[in-house]
Amino acid sequence: MKKNKLKILDCTLRDGGYYNNWDFSRELIEEYLQAMSAAKIEYVELGFRFFKKDIYLGPCAYTTSSFVETLNIPKKLKIGIMINAKDILSNKLSKSKIKKVFFNFPKKNKISFVRFACHINEISKIIPICNELNKQKITTAINLMQISEISDSEIERISKLAANSKLDIFYFADSLGNLEPKNIVDISNVIKKNWKKDIGFHAHDNMSRALINGVAAFNNGVKWIDSTVTGMGRGAGNIKTEFALLQFSKYLKKDYDISLLLKLIEKKFDPMKQKYQWGTNPYYYLAGQNKIHPTFIQSMLSELKLEPLEMLSVIDNLKGEGKSFNKNLIEVGKKLYEGKTKGKWNPVNLIKGKNVLIICPGPSSLLHSKAIENFIRKNKPFVIALNAQKHINEKLINLRVSCQTLRVMSDVKVFKNILQPLVLPFDRLPSRQKIKFKKLKVLNYGLEVKAGKFNFGKNSTIAPNSLTIVYAISIANSGKSKRIYLSGLDGYPVEDPRRQEMDEVLDIYSSLKKKSELISITPTRYKIRSLSVYA
Repeated sequence: MKKNKLKILDCTLRDGGYYNNWDFSRELIEEYLQAMSAAKIEYVELGFRFFKKDIYLGPCAYTTSSFVETLNIPKKLKIGIMINAKDILSNKLSKSKIKKVFFNFPKKNKISFVRFACHINEISKIIPICNELNKQKITTAINLMQISEISDSEIERISKLAANSKLDIFYFADSLGNLEPKNIVDISNVIKKNWKKDIGFHAHDNMSRALINGVAAFNNGVKWIDSTVTGMGRGAGNIKTEFALLQFSKYLKKDYDISLLLKLIEKKFDPMKQKYQWGTNPYYYLAGQNKIHPTFIQSMLSELKLEPLEMLSVIDNLKGEGKSFNKNLIEVGKKLYEGKTKGKWNPVNLIKGKNVLIICPGPSSLLHSKAIENFIRKNKPFVIALNAQKHINEKLINLRVSCQTLRVMSDVKVFKNILQPLVLPFDRLPSRQKIKFKKLKVLNYGLEVKAGKFNFGKNSTIAPNSLTIVYAISIANSGKSKRIYLSGLDGYPVEDPRRQEMDEVLDIYSSLKKKSELISITPTRYKIRSLSVYA
């Protein structure tokens, strides 16, 4: 094996930006560049180059030439950017405008390479752009995503097409993080049938195989290996740069100075990792096993904060359907319940004139379960349980309610074994989810989400958000309950964003003229009248 053939491309500020919206401070970027130079890494992908978006994103989301020009870049460090092929191909702007946004490089240009993230059907349309960039002495690469889902014949076809272009590097990406070393060898061999120039490999660490897959790629002639500091990257992350340097220095007999890098990790990246929690875990491992896009896991962990059983159930439901990330599925709480609401079930017939007890899933429901059961037997309220929780004797529960789509997905198998009817905003569910409830007794009570609004209709509600407790309170009010008792609504600490969400709901509720009184019979952090379940 010849020495010094390997080229490590560190893409921390690009791939890692999925966690902090590419909002890296100038101080961190400058220190990072110096650490890369000291470690004798030659290639750094500084960020994406997106079109302007309607949300705030940091400098490494756009990586403009003007921004790059302001950086103190060490002499031997080569700087690159990544562009999503779909950003160009789906854009309706003129070619001249696109060229101005993406490829308007100054004469004294510090950007030396451009990489395109492509699905296989996009490559033929991106190659002409690579040919044009070649005229500007820009090194070009394609990064073929989701390689595990592409047949050998298709890989062979597209590598032959690339071979007849001026493209410099052919990268393939283990986007789902589910490949093994043997797969890496087989794929690179297929590429090499037609492609005789440099091959690169981008690994994801869902199943803790990123580094060993990188080693397998290198040993089979792949010259470019991606890495990120501490593995910071989308989902479970990537090959850790610090580990790659130690591993490949053994092969290359090349001395890397990682002292600055380790200092930077301790100072900047370790605190970020503690905050954002990248790195593999059992959920990412399962996602890799089942060919589920890792961003589903990232979103469920960081945004939705689902419980372990919920996570496992959602992963189970995503099998065979989650290869491509669907943002709408993750943002259902915001988007699914927009627009006019529908519903068919009227809760008045069951609830009118009765006291209602809503059993929430907080720890106090389990801690005081026996007392709650005695409360039910003595006071005979109409009992509503949220989702599929099992804190209370099944025979004492009258209804179950659920409305958050991911939670509904997670509980669907459990619902098949419950005794009670299930209340859902059924018309809002995706068609593929409706099928799963075919054999269940489902009561269709509609839900429309409007910020700052509460309106209890005959067959539906307008509510401030899609929290299941809010939906249940709406049902009780729509059914004309006398009062609403609550158990297990423990609440979150003041600093938790989920606490603010519920506090706002309660503020709106308290301002209503016609409403059922809320009384918590177990400890709660919220400003709700409280009584003891033991009184």
